[in-house]
Amino acid sequence: MSGETPDADTYALRVADAPIIDAPSLNYTPPMPQSYRPRIALVGAGGIASAHLDAYRKAGFDIAAICNRTLSKAEALRAEFFPNAAVTDKYDDLLTDPSIAVFDITPHPEVRFGMMEKALAAGKHVLSQKPFVTDLDAGEALVKLAHDNGVRLAVNQNGRWAPHMAYMREAVRTGLIGEVTSSHAHMHWDHSWIAHTPFNDIHDLILYDFGVHWFDFMSSLLGDRMQTVFATQARAKDQSAKPPLLSQALIQFEGGQSSLVFDGSVKHGALDSSFIGGTKGSLYSVGKDLNAQSVTLTTERGQAHPDLVGTWFNDGFAGTMGELLSAIEQDREPENDAKGNLRSLALTFAAMKSAHTGTPIEIGTVRALP
Repeated sequence: MSGETPDADTYALRVADAPIIDAPSLNYTPPMPQSYRPRIALVGAGGIASAHLDAYRKAGFDIAAICNRTLSKAEALRAEFFPNAAVTDKYDDLLTDPSIAVFDITPHPEVRFGMMEKALAAGKHVLSQKPFVTDLDAGEALVKLAHDNGVRLAVNQNGRWAPHMAYMREAVRTGLIGEVTSSHAHMHWDHSWIAHTPFNDIHDLILYDFGVHWFDFMSSLLGDRMQTVFATQARAKDQSAKPPLLSQALIQFEGGQSSLVFDGSVKHGALDSSFIGGTKGSLYSVGKDLNAQSVTLTTERGQAHPDLVGTWFNDGFAGTMGELLSAIEQDREPENDAKGNLRSLALTFAAMKSAHTGTPIEIGTVRALP
């Protein structure tokens, strides 16, 4: 071998401790409008609705109506969260109520599409539950409908305002670590609770309904740099749920690569970690679950450990609605706008197709749910 032999520290990949520095102050908390407090209708009283309403109550949003086809479910949510809200099982009546400006529409995608179409046509701003749509062409049609009617359409990608994800994204956006060259997220947890729920019938549940949060996170970091994705999935030994609980995806992007690992069958010792490497630094977050995360930012100046406030559940839900309301107030597109979310869905659909075929898939070529 020519050249000098590396010293022991270099050969063993030892790294000197970085000096501790103050963490940069970044705008990562859920956005809130300054004075805009419209009357909001929550549509759908399923399991996720309580997380929405808890966050909205704490944020001081005005929930004027709760709509559900089973009236008793809407009444139960009203009693718990917004006792002054109206309840109804007649969706169309809400569309003609001029006092209600914003609709939070939570049912599953197949039912939600027609509801969103009606609300946008009626001139209502809409926050859609995720996954936004099952067909990119249909999603583009909704984006156009919103534009033509002068209203905003956003998607409830609540993970965007999980404190650790939001801080890391803002650090990337403000250039603290330079250009992203790698991004990796590993989740190890127990997702077997789905075994006795309707989610048990969604074969690609981990990549689709669960993984879309992380595909959206990667999309928010990498944007149009993303090129291809290769994904796999498998059933864990002795798992009780029907869908494969083990999935992973490798994303190739211009100038780097990204990976996602989902181990949804870990009954003991859960762990959630994320790493973003850049040309000028790195970011790392780790914790036992999504709500208990510690972030480390490292640059040539040293290492910072920001003291983050808030939790994903339920502050992230305040973030999605708060950003929509702020965008309406400021007459701009929300960060979680539907048009941008179609890129996240294109990545999700491509990953699902890859897992089905065993081949890498070019992002954007799969237009509908595989």
